[in-house]
Amino acid sequence: MQYLWAGLGLLCVALAMVGVVLPLLPTVPFLLLAAFFFARSSSRLHNWLLTHQVFGPMIIDWQRSGAIRPSAKKAATVSVAAVFGISVLLSLPSYVLIIQAVVLSGVMIFIWTRPSG
Repeated sequence: MQYLWAGLGLLCVALAMVGVVLPLLPTVPFLLLAAFFFARSSSRLHNWLLTHQVFGPMIIDWQRSGAIRPSAKKAATVSVAAVFGISVLLSLPSYVLIIQAVVLSGVMIFIWTRPSG
């Protein structure tokens, strides 16, 4: 079972790294999942993730107080606006835009109501 948890953690880290450069893929949720999986499989990998210069502080902020750093909030907002803007430019059907607007608004409300880390 440890290998399964470790494999899932590594997959989540890989997806988070892709999310750093691809605005459509969220980074932090994958890092939180990776921390969860590594905590159950490998103390070495878990410690590596928590002490990582870039990823570690985001995970620790969330674990301590459910906080999201202001820079991450701004990046999420820009990404959401870009995705919705692209959808509008592509003339997606109105029902798709409405669903997207509702879901993305919910995500933004969640993000901006979290404490800042």
